[in-house]
Amino acid sequence: MQALHLLALDPVLETVSDRNSYGFRKNRSTADAMSQIFLQTCRKVSAQWVLDADIEGFFDNINHDWLIEHVRMDKTILRKWLKSGVVDRAQLLKTTAGTPQGGIISPALANWTLNGLEAELTKHLGARFGKSKIEKLKVGVVRYADDFVVTGASKELLETEIRPWIEAFLAKRGLRLSTAKTKIVHIDQGFDFLGWNFRKYKGKLLIKPSKKNVKTFYEKLRKIIGEHMMVRQEDLIRLLNPMLRGWAQYHSPVVAKQAFSRMESLLFWRLMRWAKRRHPKKSAKWIRRKYWRSVGNRNWVFAVDFVPKDGNKGVMELYSLAGTSIERHKKIKGGFNPYDPQWEAYGETLRQERMLKHMRYRKEWARLYGDQRGLCALCGYEMDMETGWHDHHIEYRVAGGSDALGNRVLLHPNCHARVHGQNLQVVKPVPV
Repeated sequence: MQALHLLALDPVLETVSDRNSYGFRKNRSTADAMSQIFLQTCRKVSAQWVLDADIEGFFDNINHDWLIEHVRMDKTILRKWLKSGVVDRAQLLKTTAGTPQGGIISPALANWTLNGLEAELTKHLGARFGKSKIEKLKVGVVRYADDFVVTGASKELLETEIRPWIEAFLAKRGLRLSTAKTKIVHIDQGFDFLGWNFRKYKGKLLIKPSKKNVKTFYEKLRKIIGEHMMVRQEDLIRLLNPMLRGWAQYHSPVVAKQAFSRMESLLFWRLMRWAKRRHPKKSAKWIRRKYWRSVGNRNWVFAVDFVPKDGNKGVMELYSLAGTSIERHKKIKGGFNPYDPQWEAYGETLRQERMLKHMRYRKEWARLYGDQRGLCALCGYEMDMETGWHDHHIEYRVAGGSDALGNRVLLHPNCHARVHGQNLQVVKPVPV
């Protein structure tokens, strides 16, 4: 039931959402929020002060009456969801405030609650100081779900003008800022947001994994290794690799090489302790030969021989954090709406650029290219690395088209622009 209502509510929500709201929205991520903060604070003339806000008990305290009045959906259904209660330890508890956490529609309701924080604040400042002076105030709001920061030209502006307005905005929704966690800091002092630390060093903004994030991740690794002292090396690597790869990819758009090297060092000694606990009577040399080896130009690689399903002998090695490349994230445009046909071409290009580094996507491209014999599906002329190509959805994604290969073709970039500009129809070529 919630999923069906969300299908209707989400397009409306996208239309009224703030430009720099990035949580629980299609094609938006924490990396987009990080990139927007970088754009607002990286230059010498950028805002120097930041309001690092924290809402106290956000999901538990949203005012039900406000939601029922403002969310554009069936009021009776919404009221039943909000008032349905929760079961805790076999007891049914009434819910007088907050959203049903765990429900598929809860993120949408949360976003609806905070929508307007950016747009209405800008409108307020325009009325208060005049539209011509807004740019000089250097105010910018970046939000991911219930976490947000506000930049400003001065500490006084954030303290006396913006914070009181935000508190009044939240109070209407039954919310309030946490006095202990909400603070105003200078960019030279730095602040943490979404697992990163934003700070200027001698005028240069550097974004790094936060100390808290690094510590939390190491504790997770330490716990996993400690709880699996007697498993095979192959099984331990299978447990650790997804964690290491996910953490590394999350931090790959920022200055993370030092954090990666430090984490690898800590992990090495933790694995060495794991190996010694398994073989207390063996020498360090014996342990090194059993669990570590040289791979290419890398030494001390935690690896083991294994036989995959195809029967060919292979080597399984621990994911190398230091080998993770640092690649700057391409931020999504603030006005992008995945349900607006005018943004279909941009959405396809954005998806193509972001998926290019994934091996699965490269295989899909190779399959499409082979099926089309290397020819554009519109003009029929050859495509190569020089001409380039775009991945086009025959039935637009905004109209419900899927990402299946049967709904996709490769086109020249110019041909792709013609298809969207002239509303041309493309027929999928028959594979040879």
